[in-house]
Amino acid sequence: MKVESLGKTPGKTPGKTRVETRVETRVEKTKLKTPLLFLKMADERTKPPYTQPSIVPKNHDWPSLIKKDGDELFEHYRNILRNLGKEKGLLGLIFMKSQNKFQDPAKLRRLIVDLINNENWSVMSADVKGDAYEGLLEKNAQDTKTGAGQYFTPRPLIRAMVDVIDAQPGETICDPACGTGGFILAAHDYIVDRNKNMSKADKKNLKNKTFKGWELVQSTARLCAMNLMLHGIGSDEDLPILVSDSLAADPGDRFNIVLTNPPFGKKSSTTIVNGKGQISKEKDIIEREDFWSTTSNKQLNFVQHVKTLLKQNGRAAVVVPDNVLFEGGAGENIRRKLLHECEVHTLLRLPTGLFYAQGVKANVIFFDRKAASEKPWTKKLWIYDLRTNIHFTLKTNPLKRKDLDEFVTCYNPKNRNKRKPTWTEKKPDGRWRAFEYDELINRDKAGLDIFWLKDESLEDSENLPDPGILAQEIVEDLEAALEQFRLIANDLENGYEEVAS
Repeated sequence: MKVESLGKTPGKTPGKTRVETRVETRVEKTKLKTPLLFLKMADERTKPPYTQPSIVPKNHDWPSLIKKDGDELFEHYRNILRNLGKEKGLLGLIFMKSQNKFQDPAKLRRLIVDLINNENWSVMSADVKGDAYEGLLEKNAQDTKTGAGQYFTPRPLIRAMVDVIDAQPGETICDPACGTGGFILAAHDYIVDRNKNMSKADKKNLKNKTFKGWELVQSTARLCAMNLMLHGIGSDEDLPILVSDSLAADPGDRFNIVLTNPPFGKKSSTTIVNGKGQISKEKDIIEREDFWSTTSNKQLNFVQHVKTLLKQNGRAAVVVPDNVLFEGGAGENIRRKLLHECEVHTLLRLPTGLFYAQGVKANVIFFDRKAASEKPWTKKLWIYDLRTNIHFTLKTNPLKRKDLDEFVTCYNPKNRNKRKPTWTEKKPDGRWRAFEYDELINRDKAGLDIFWLKDESLEDSENLPDPGILAQEIVEDLEAALEQFRLIANDLENGYEEVAS
């Protein structure tokens, strides 16, 4: 769902129905009042075509709220937030620490009755399961200056990753940095859509025993809990997500599949305030016996963590920034270990302009965990280059699922042993080709940042991209450089503080 930015006069969006456009306007005005919106959508789920049992206690649900007015409404809403925050499972997580920030009962009443109650929020088209909720999550990612864009992975990319991973009923699926639950929901839908005749036991297992996620940020976990609960995933007895730092320790659980896009940002650090009120940052160097290398690089730690989470022959798809492919030191050691101990079979080079965090150049790395062996498990790495000479933007030219069709076909999830390259010496523009293990391991630092296509913008000035795209790429590169300088400045400042102390 496309949501127009705040401050603009909402109009009829091309390709949208009048109802969808009107609801988009409501989204802007409600500014993501998530507890209220959740109560309304939960109530909608009790009616046709869903006809689901209510997931909210009767005296704390939406109908009980809209019947009241004035101070009685004000007090009832506060009681709802307080009492539901004490519930077990997902419902308790959703309402934990929720507060009534309204000062005027009349404004609360108008929001409930005039804006939220007048729409059916579940009838709109959206990327995941037909809910307006995904559009609201995207809106939140756009509006938040820092952080939110890190957990909002483009839905077309999620769907393509889920398509090639090809999850089956009975398999367990994990996202150690689950954000708002995009991978979990997409994997759930994939299994349901391709297995129409699942038994009652299979359906119960899918609901309660299949998915597990970790999320560090409480507010993000709340959005995820709402998303999962509205889609019928999890229960009071089986909480599918945990609010904690997944990198802190090996949880002991092992999964058939790991799908994840860990948060962007290279370094981990903790803010420390001493007795004099002075603020400093301490690097979080993760030391775990199950890790190949000790480093403060979050992305490298997540790669190691994903390896730990996999069962033998389990398969993973992980979004990683470019530095994971070429960084030396711990990065080189981790790549060499990964190539040896796992079957690293596929790399998808992503184009720029996909993420709300600017300046990000990312990839998806696919690998399977294998048993201990003296011989390396990686025989051949297949790379699909979706970056060179391809340009996307978040608004004017967003990524679509069809843009990944060729990659999914080339990946050949049903039989990876019968892949065929689209690149040959006679077809130098092919985006899909393989590299042998010996070639990979003998590259400088065992680097996997491999490309072969000619960049047309460098070869022919007449084929330059649109000036707007070039300007956006320049902005992204500058912002990425600034972020690197900030990291260096923080390192220097912390180093100076250590010396001074």
